[in-house]
Amino acid sequence: MRAAIEFIDMDREEVNQLIERAGAALSPEEHRKLKGLANALSYLTDLVADQRTTIHDLRELLFPVSTEKTEAVLKNAGIERTAKPADKPGAQTRKEKAPGHGRNGAKDYRNARRVTVAHATLKHGDRCPGCLKGKVYEQQEPRQLVRIIGQAPLTATVYDLQRLRCNLCGEVYCADAPEGVGEDKYDESAKAMIALLKYGTGMPLYRLKNLEQSLGIPLPASTQWEMVEEEAEFIKPARDELIRQAAQGEVLHNDDTSMRVLALRRAIAEEEGDRTGIFTSGVVSTAEGRKIALFFTGRQHAGENLVSCPNDSCHKSEDGAAVVRCA
Repeated sequence: MRAAIEFIDMDREEVNQLIERAGAALSPEEHRKLKGLANALSYLTDLVADQRTTIHDLRELLFPVSTEKTEAVLKNAGIERTAKPADKPGAQTRKEKAPGHGRNGAKDYRNARRVTVAHATLKHGDRCPGCLKGKVYEQQEPRQLVRIIGQAPLTATVYDLQRLRCNLCGEVYCADAPEGVGEDKYDESAKAMIALLKYGTGMPLYRLKNLEQSLGIPLPASTQWEMVEEEAEFIKPARDELIRQAAQGEVLHNDDTSMRVLALRRAIAEEEGDRTGIFTSGVVSTAEGRKIALFFTGRQHAGENLVSCPNDSCHKSEDGAAVVRCA
């Protein structure tokens, strides 16, 4: 007759603390085995508590079926297996791609905002409301929902600051702006977004103006240009360094395309000279497997934007609008 089994209710935190205290009297290997045994028991408890777990699932987990390889069976029978082409040394085998639905999973949204939602009525260790006997334990992997919403590239917030006026002296008292609002109307992130849309994805300023206007946020194209021009002053050192690095390239590719610039057009009209072209020159510098792409817009063509340097070291031109490289 089997001895009666004593059941003791303990949560995982209490078990982990007990194992850590026992670790002082055990060797590292024994402590690892004891900790693994406790984790396995806890995992089995969760499986048993899950109504979807069957006896067959538990048997496959605890007593996995071991299969002998064909080579071992043939060797024991005294038969030497003939190597197939795929078994020959150096033969390349194609790894079958695991089947899937082809959609992006939750882990693919690296920059998505993460929101943790706790259960409304249950917490770790509570009594199961279904069977009223077991306890519920938090699973390692939560259920994940992906929700994608649409919003304008640039959004605006209007703060209504309350004002109070004294009816006797006329003094007006205004509420303070929330912390972090700042003094500037246009945030640095808005300026960076406009520059990225214009020069990173090729969205013209007037199209962004129309888009924002349709969404109830007026943003003239001229204002966008002023915002980007103001912010560009902070990244000029990075541009100058790119020009310097491009000048060290082993091979330089360049090409021209015509461009309209009203300010340059007016300057050309005032000069009344023979040269009337305005170009955007694209320069791609390659060196050591790296590529640097630069674009210059002005009255110089591609050949003039690539100047040979008579000195021993390369440098950029005085106006910063050319890649100067050693001859």
